[in-house]
Amino acid sequence: QVQLVESGGGLVQAGDSLRLSCAASGRTFSGNVMGWFRQAPGKEREIVAGISWNGIITYYTDSVKGRFTISRDNTKNTMYLQMNSLKPEDTAVYYCAASSSVRLTYSVRDMDYWGKGTLVTVSS
Repeated sequence: QVQLVESGGGLVQAGDSLRLSCAASGRTFSGNVMGWFRQAPGKEREIVAGISWNGIITYYTDSVKGRFTISRDNTKNTMYLQMNSLKPEDTAVYYCAASSSVRLTYSVRDMDYWGKGTLVTVSS
């Protein structure tokens, strides 16, 4: 059974940092695109950051550029999201996702596997 399990969420103050992890099991995703998404209350799920199979190519939505860093360790089948200078508008449930493809596309519909999410709350 394929599983993606997120960890590292929590309640922090504006300006703080958090590091999210996504551990995959049941199959390897070392050859696949992966990404972090988030969904705030009352809003649609959106891409935060994406990463190519080898970690060389990354994508960030404009609102997190310069503050968030996505990375992966294929030897551990794990992906990370380092979040610095957090803002209240970053508050959301953060989801890890993986595609069955190597295509560098990062929309919700491009992902085939999803974790259950981890809540990040940033207070002002």
